[in-house]
Amino acid sequence: MADYHYYEPATGHGLAHDPFNAIVAPRPIGWISSRDAQGRLNLAPYSFFNAFNYRPPIVGFSSIGRKDSLRNVEETGEFVWNLATRPLAAAMNQTSAPVPHEVDEFTLAGLTPAPSRRIAAPRVAESPVSFECRVTQILQLQGADGTPVPTWLVLGEVIAAHIDKALIRNGVYDTAAAHPIMRCGGPADYAEIAPELMFQMDRPGA
Repeated sequence: MADYHYYEPATGHGLAHDPFNAIVAPRPIGWISSRDAQGRLNLAPYSFFNAFNYRPPIVGFSSIGRKDSLRNVEETGEFVWNLATRPLAAAMNQTSAPVPHEVDEFTLAGLTPAPSRRIAAPRVAESPVSFECRVTQILQLQGADGTPVPTWLVLGEVIAAHIDKALIRNGVYDTAAAHPIMRCGGPADYAEIAPELMFQMDRPGA
């Protein structure tokens, strides 16, 4: 029988590093580009990101603390999600640097802001996939006792998508061909989806 490490988060995990992030893994990276009301650009990765609905397509990221991305989407009501891939890993990591609001992370990481079609916030030109999003909800999270916590979930409807045509095979998007990377918890752990790691499994009755 397994010997379990038991802990209650409210009183501490008792380990060298909080295991929560490493257990809930891998997680897609919310590489969010935005601009403020004055037109200043921001680009930042968020480790709490995912898709939440098909029609309309809705994605969301969680900002722990009132960071620039959150303030920008509050001002403008829009953002772009950009796919972080293995070739872009170092640049993505560079955009996580704690820099002043006026610093342009596109310039900092040597990336190119590309115009979006439907919104003012730019895409990352080097990224093979980008979603232009309009904010639908911004929710401050709260604990089980109803106490608000300093974390905000930003949800946005995808109103336009940009996909490198090289990633579309016979009308199907090839996930592994893009070599997306994901956050895996730990102090610095990431994972990559590669073609040799993919497998298929049909749903019952499909």
